[in-house]
Amino acid sequence: MAGRISDLPFMKMHGLGNDFVVIDRRGRAVEVTPALARALGDRRRGIGFDQLATIDPCDGADARLTFWNADGSRSGACGNATRCIARWLMEDGGRSEVTLLTERGALACHDAGGGLTAVNMGAPILDWRAIPLAREVDIDALPLDGAPVATGMGNPHCTVFVEDAETVDLARDGARYEHDPLFPERTNVQFSHVAGPDRLRVRVWERGAGVTLASGSSSCAVAVAAHRRGLTGRRVTIALDGGEIEIDWRDDGVWMTGPTVHVADGRLTAQFLGGLG
Repeated sequence: MAGRISDLPFMKMHGLGNDFVVIDRRGRAVEVTPALARALGDRRRGIGFDQLATIDPCDGADARLTFWNADGSRSGACGNATRCIARWLMEDGGRSEVTLLTERGALACHDAGGGLTAVNMGAPILDWRAIPLAREVDIDALPLDGAPVATGMGNPHCTVFVEDAETVDLARDGARYEHDPLFPERTNVQFSHVAGPDRLRVRVWERGAGVTLASGSSSCAVAVAAHRRGLTGRRVTIALDGGEIEIDWRDDGVWMTGPTVHVADGRLTAQFLGGLG
């Protein structure tokens, strides 16, 4: 149990300010509970993160990744965390590519040069049942304010195209879409406008985490939504609050390329962990 573990190692990483606590469970059994995820995600009393990720051994892949949100709920995908962990595993093993298993399936990752890491996040989910939505609707023009686009990328996504993403009340409007009954599992929300040829300005509200500086799966969803709307080509630059990421929707999946940072290594104390039991 989490409450019986003492001196638990962890890593802190981020991709464009989208930050993570990462626990490597390949050499030590660690049970992650919603209570542990919430405690670690507390930015005042814990470490703080948008998502918690665990690394486990896996047959047929270099590792298996599992994700939790800061509110203790599970996340089906986390593109930036996948890139961060891929970079760490590649550097640790002296390799230029790895394969990571997530709920999205086996994701190919490679060193893209210049300190950048690329991950194939898989094909977008475009069936309303699988996204999932509560009922059959036009996923390219949902019956909600702004006629947003729904896309699945392991998580459900709702992309709202607006005149100016800078003026959106992200906390108010993001929460409103996240909890709309049309999304039975809640949704990540993106507000976007076209900022130039194949360039999109995007601000993100993540289910279970709130306002975030960046989101990999959200960036993929926006790129897919913009192309389906005829606003951009299949390869775009996404300008997020935390920086820029490149998205390329290819025949084999949606590729995401961007920087990563391994911030620090640390150990959770017995005092902190004991308070969870």
